[in-house]
Amino acid sequence: MQEDMERIINELHLYEKKVLKSLESSPKSVTPEEVVNFQTMDIKSVMSAAGSLASKDIILVKKDVEEILSLSKDGKNYARDGLPERKLLNLLQQDETVHMKDLGAKSGLSPGDVKIGVGWLVRKSWAKINKGQVTITELGKEMGDEKQDDEKLLSIILEKGQISMDDLDDSLKEGFKLVKSRKGLINIDKNTSHHFDLTEKGKLILSNGIVIQEEATQLTHHQLKSGEWKSLKYRGYDIQTEFPEFNPGKMHPLRRIIEEIRNVFINLGFTESKGPVLESAFWNFDCLFQPQDHAAREMQDTFYIKNPSHSKLPDSDLVGRVARAHQDGGETGSEGWGYSWDEDVARQSVLRTHTTGVSARFLKDNEPPLKMFSVGRVFRRETITYKHLPEFHQVEGIVAGDDINFRNLLGIIKEFYKKLGFEVRFRPAYFPYTYLSMECEIYLPEKESWIELGGSGMFRPEVLEPLGIETPVAAFGLGIERLAMIRLGITDIRMLYKSDMGFLRKLAITQGVDIGD
Repeated sequence: MQEDMERIINELHLYEKKVLKSLESSPKSVTPEEVVNFQTMDIKSVMSAAGSLASKDIILVKKDVEEILSLSKDGKNYARDGLPERKLLNLLQQDETVHMKDLGAKSGLSPGDVKIGVGWLVRKSWAKINKGQVTITELGKEMGDEKQDDEKLLSIILEKGQISMDDLDDSLKEGFKLVKSRKGLINIDKNTSHHFDLTEKGKLILSNGIVIQEEATQLTHHQLKSGEWKSLKYRGYDIQTEFPEFNPGKMHPLRRIIEEIRNVFINLGFTESKGPVLESAFWNFDCLFQPQDHAAREMQDTFYIKNPSHSKLPDSDLVGRVARAHQDGGETGSEGWGYSWDEDVARQSVLRTHTTGVSARFLKDNEPPLKMFSVGRVFRRETITYKHLPEFHQVEGIVAGDDINFRNLLGIIKEFYKKLGFEVRFRPAYFPYTYLSMECEIYLPEKESWIELGGSGMFRPEVLEPLGIETPVAAFGLGIERLAMIRLGITDIRMLYKSDMGFLRKLAITQGVDIGD
């Protein structure tokens, strides 16, 4: 116990010791001003030291707040000349009933004060209004010239200049409530005072003795060179002291997960590509062998743009090959969709509904073998709910080469999710532009369930032949927001886009597994 006490005393700052010394011989509470005079310290240092001592349960800091009342300019006028309702009451005590329009002329009040006075007459039940006539009530007749609580308060403050709330009796406190409800009549200033008292711990520290002497917290070059440092008194440091909460700037969690995904694919040898957000229906749908009457093209699924309403198509050779693939299969050996393809429909401008158009553009401009991925925003006409947004992110990728097959695609996706720390499984699915096709699901141990996060498959010949690609191409498109929700432990997708500082500050600076090289 004695060792602990010596450690505590040794760790006290010089200013803390001075404040304690000021309390040593005082039988009563001590104010900060008294400490300032006794120890020749400034008030800021005294309050800082007192706060530190209080946090260590060495002293108690008591805070008293005194409210001081004074009158504004309007309040002084009312206190001298009388409240508007009092002047109107005096008029009504003579005439009993006066028409609203005559109140100003007969009382000498301004239109504004007449309005205020009538309101308070009714509120205080001194008068009532009926069809424009203001009539005194029995209570109003009984009032006479006797001042009410609010009038008494105004008179007292006018006489004294100011008064403390602590000095008000019950009736004046009721008057204060009335005066306070009238804006601009009364000023309320707060005087704050502090008092310091020793705790039992503080008394025990003083009984052990405190020596006031300068203490070294850092050394100068001269002290080190001259050897003076050997005779200095050093202050101890409390390594258990609480530190202030620190909220450093950090990357948004969704952006951080996107960067993590990007690094996974770069480390797997993929090349990143980007494409336009404003896309033509040709690249977003037609080039991917999605028929022009497909349900996904309807207004309820796709954002169509009014300006520009149409986009430029690529070279006529590619457009012709895509048209033939739709109509009769072209050179693919397929029967196509068997309808008359419309070039005007393909020119329609849309906000891209997926990033697969980036893959199609990349295949047009690059020869296999290749590995490409892209990360970007996509848009669909979804109702905003806790699990759906009209705007979200997707990671898209393709692998093309003579030896690429469906098993390679499964292995790539499995490796991707493994690096993110997830177990994955696959189940058959249907997409217009891939065959074989499948959906990817990851396992959630805490829920003992699987959740679907994306689709994938081998591009159909009807997609590849118009682009001039003769090798197999594996393709995948995976959602990011759902993955982010799982990683961050949230159940409402909208949290990813809300500026909730409390939520963002609680998140770790780093999140997830180390993906390495």
